[in-house]
Amino acid sequence: MEQKLTVLFDLDGTLVDTAPDLIHAHNHVMKKFGYPTKTIDDLKNAVGQGAKAMMAKAHGEWKWFDEKIKNEMSDEFISFYGKNILNESTLINGVKEFLNWCKNKNISMGVCTNKTEHLAIDLLKKIGIYDYFEYVAGYNTFEYCKPDPRHLITTIEILGGDKNKSIMIGDSETDANAAKAAEIPMILLKYGYTEKLSNEIYHNHLVKDFVGIEKIVSEYL
Repeated sequence: MEQKLTVLFDLDGTLVDTAPDLIHAHNHVMKKFGYPTKTIDDLKNAVGQGAKAMMAKAHGEWKWFDEKIKNEMSDEFISFYGKNILNESTLINGVKEFLNWCKNKNISMGVCTNKTEHLAIDLLKKIGIYDYFEYVAGYNTFEYCKPDPRHLITTIEILGGDKNKSIMIGDSETDANAAKAAEIPMILLKYGYTEKLSNEIYHNHLVKDFVGIEKIVSEYL
């Protein structure tokens, strides 16, 4: 029997435009702890890297913060964001249609995100696409996460897949570096949560969204 294709997806900036809700949570924390807030333009390129990266980008290195305060800020972020995870976040254009196509083609699908696992699952459920995925791996699911290639490889193994019959879809160098190290083809979304230009990020295919992406993935079936 021929090995099924496995498609792995990043979450923030790839499946879902989560920037508005993440930045809202960030600004809530900043206000509470007495720091200035930021706009979506200030922080969009950092939101895919997690709460700590957003705060570090906005206010200098984490060494500015006492370890106790840093942990309190992170806890407050996760608590607030968890309660406001789907106020303004939306699916990236074409996602639902592509997921349906993959399902009809019997393609295995998993999520590899650096979002906390329970938040990733909650968001996927609330936005209505959780049931498409056979496995969701967050930053705390294993002892490693992207850009470590094991985040992808272990997920593929759990799905019963083969890395030689797998593809990664993501929007940043974190996704791309993991895919490159894992020797997995990379489909890069052009307008992702990254400060780098597309030509500075490893990829095999470049797309603006999920509309028409079936043509690319068909090449790997």
